[in-house]
Amino acid sequence: MALRDTVDRPVRLTRVAEIESALAEAIRGKPEALRLSLSCLLARGHLLIEDVPGVGKTTLAHALARSVHSNFHRIQFTADMLPSDVLGVTIYNAHTQEFEFKYGPVFTNFLLADEINRATPKTQSALLEAMNELQVTVDGRSYPLSQPFMVIATQNPVEHHGTYPLPESQLDRFLMRIRIGYPDQAAERDILRQTGPSSAESVRPAISGEDLTALQESVTRITVDDALVDYMLAIVERTRTHESLAMGVSPRGAQALYRATQALAAVEGRDFATPDDVKRLVLPVFAHRVMVNTRMVPAQRPADAAERILNEILTLVDVPL
Repeated sequence: MALRDTVDRPVRLTRVAEIESALAEAIRGKPEALRLSLSCLLARGHLLIEDVPGVGKTTLAHALARSVHSNFHRIQFTADMLPSDVLGVTIYNAHTQEFEFKYGPVFTNFLLADEINRATPKTQSALLEAMNELQVTVDGRSYPLSQPFMVIATQNPVEHHGTYPLPESQLDRFLMRIRIGYPDQAAERDILRQTGPSSAESVRPAISGEDLTALQESVTRITVDDALVDYMLAIVERTRTHESLAMGVSPRGAQALYRATQALAAVEGRDFATPDDVKRLVLPVFAHRVMVNTRMVPAQRPADAAERILNEILTLVDVPL
């Protein structure tokens, strides 16, 4: 039975704990990555997982999708893929003598876009409308997507051969960009001793799609104090005026931080957000949205430079009491 539209706190805590426990079965020793992923899910956002091969990017995406009883499709992006491979295609049916639309893999609840930066910009852009407007348009006709809908994309930040960097408009559609990192020694020992099917396959649904929708709605009622909103806006303004940034955070990015802050507070078991929530989220929510001025910081990789600058901005903005 679906949760009530007004989910009370004990029920929300139980449901969130069930999903987090399911994710922990697949990804060992990475509680922060799991909490950020879960926060992105509850905030109705899309997630970009960027890290080196073999640390569990695809496993985390699979586990997040499997933790909810809903539909899931995976697309392995390659350079020869076409937009129709993602969205679908209109074909002529000789029997009915009419054109029919064959739905593509984007018509699902969870879409894993594996190695998204290996597709050409034309194919990458096929997801723009789906991620922002929850619909796709083919041959002048719009088709709504199922609810809930989440894109989980992975990419390798090291290898550049045969890849097409995501443009700013595409990156801005992702609520968060996270990294998993290498496991600690204890977690890696457990991984080495693991036998049988992959850890993601062992994850069982902890919640239904209807319950998830109710949870997402309840998150919007998490209290965010006016002083905390001013704190967020002050950080956003600093990104727009900092000399080392060629492009600051857009209003959509500021809105993403607000939603993510509410979701993280819910994951942490609170009915209100705190300045610490904002600090934890500035990097995963903003680092992929700002553009570094390479003339000012030419020696660093742009992603690393963006995180360093954002950390610097956090030290310059007064924290509300």
